[in-house]
Amino acid sequence: MRVVVAVASVQRIAVSIRAQDVITRAGLVAQLAHRPEVHVVDGDATVPGGVTVVLADELDGSTSRAVRAARVGDENRVVLVVTRLAEGDLLEAVEAGASSVLRRSEATPDRVIDAVQVASSGAAAMSPDLLGELLDHVGRLQRDVLAPRGLRFSGLTEREVRVLKLIAEGLDTTEIGHRLFYSERTVKNIIHDITSRLNLRNRSHAVAYALRHGLI
Repeated sequence: MRVVVAVASVQRIAVSIRAQDVITRAGLVAQLAHRPEVHVVDGDATVPGGVTVVLADELDGSTSRAVRAARVGDENRVVLVVTRLAEGDLLEAVEAGASSVLRRSEATPDRVIDAVQVASSGAAAMSPDLLGELLDHVGRLQRDVLAPRGLRFSGLTEREVRVLKLIAEGLDTTEIGHRLFYSERTVKNIIHDITSRLNLRNRSHAVAYALRHGLI
């Protein structure tokens, strides 16, 4: 009697590669083409649910546009491999949609594969020094730019967060006004500002937004 053993197939990650020149792209394609973890697609077309590796010398306007073009919706992820990073480039790369950022000098095939796998899972990969640099830049932006204006990265002020917390507790407009010593008109204006600025439908949607972003 013949025994058949079923072997589970490993799901390979579809990877497209974009570079500023053909030779650079061909070099990375050659490095990754035979790796069992990924499937390198022909050309530089974005694959739904896949990962795009963007190779660049620096984070200029064309690189940012390439990252944004590859980051279509929430299905696709982008790994940026860049030669030079100026101050502020990391934050710009993240804002453009890069899930992971690697220096070109550190981008061995194994490191690129690791970054692709992490990005595909929905997480982010970054060397410790780059992560420290990003957090430092974010901290300075919050301290020097946003905080003096009473803003947070969420786009909400402290006053708006307080109002949303009270809405979440079930208080109506009059009760919120009494609790915070605001007029009813002021509370209504605050709620209107929140919903219109963040394109939220109503109070419930605003509370859901705050909960999703860990504000309340």
